[in-house]
Amino acid sequence: MATPQTPYEAVLHAARDVTRLDSALDAEMLGAALLGSVYAVAETDRETAVREFVAGFLAATSRRRSAAATTIRAVFATLVPDAEGAARVRPGAYAPAWAGQLGRVRLTGTWAYGDVYGDQTSYLATFAYDDAEGGPEHALVALVDHNIGITKDVFVGGPAARIVEQAREICTEDEFTWFRTEDPARMHAEVSRHLEITDDLGELPAQGSLATDRALVGARLAVLPRRAAAVAPDVPPPTDEERTRLVRAFLGSPEAARFGLNAVADNDLASLHFCLGLLLDHAASFPDADPMRWSPTVAELFLLDWVHRRAVLDMDDAALLPRVLRGWAAYAARQWGLPAAAAHRTDEAIEEMVPEFARLYSTGERRSPATAAVAQLMADGVDPDDPAALDAWIEANRHRLTDDPA
Repeated sequence: MATPQTPYEAVLHAARDVTRLDSALDAEMLGAALLGSVYAVAETDRETAVREFVAGFLAATSRRRSAAATTIRAVFATLVPDAEGAARVRPGAYAPAWAGQLGRVRLTGTWAYGDVYGDQTSYLATFAYDDAEGGPEHALVALVDHNIGITKDVFVGGPAARIVEQAREICTEDEFTWFRTEDPARMHAEVSRHLEITDDLGELPAQGSLATDRALVGARLAVLPRRAAAVAPDVPPPTDEERTRLVRAFLGSPEAARFGLNAVADNDLASLHFCLGLLLDHAASFPDADPMRWSPTVAELFLLDWVHRRAVLDMDDAALLPRVLRGWAAYAARQWGLPAAAAHRTDEAIEEMVPEFARLYSTGERRSPATAAVAQLMADGVDPDDPAALDAWIEANRHRLTDDPA
């Protein structure tokens, strides 16, 4: 066979054996995998890229009458029903018997499971075809990462009952996890809104089956009911008044007293409030913001990455910050309702990070260019509130600011 001359011809060639598959599920999984290559190479708005590709494919192959061509057209139209021309596609006369079952699934159950810290939630739904010819009952699993605010991975496969049972068993054996029956409308809302962010990423998360299963996941999510009214899911960042109340409540807590933060020396008060402000700023900088949600992972993101890129610490700030974080994380764990063992694990993790935090502070290797510039300005003794001194410093250091690769 001649080498395919267009992407559409390449897809037709890759799908040449689609009619030999055993079920509609197998065909939908093949179609999703083929569309996954389009999804993966798109630089932005991947969902739109896939929809436009399907529309172009359907237009380019409208005169094809082979069983393979008409069947894969029906598969794509099922997976991406909002693509232009999809509503007019029908399986051909020589399509397999299972072609009439494409996309004809019903929801049979929804669950959710995750870690007690709220770092990640996995949503699980099971589906069955209207007719056995469609294929076996199968499961959709979507992993939402709340620390980066995306649907990090998705998977469609089976057997459905075994996948549900495995998830339940894992969570039963691990005291730091939970498992529950989930509202299908909530699953639809949470997975969909985080997928929208994933679709616009410049680079997809490594590994997993996100690209190959994305189109089929979208088709299965469409089966789930939607909430009657839109609900603002994100936790808004606290106002200045709320921040003040949060800080006051913390400083009056037993956790603050345990770490000696309720009665610091007067000359350390500025550093204390600066550090507390950083904790609140960090929470507000994430899509699923909550100043009371701290875990070993969140603490690591803050102490070993975020604070070095976003803040300029003097020696007093750097000396106090780990202790402030330990106190706040302990207080937040109580507010969040974490088990004592989970709170202890976070505290241990922070304590173990202190040497690396100190090293990163001393080397400045993770500072952003802007943070490095401000740090240098302060080291040079320039008052940032003095416009004339600031302008003179910028002019004197213009070459370093523009040429420094850091």
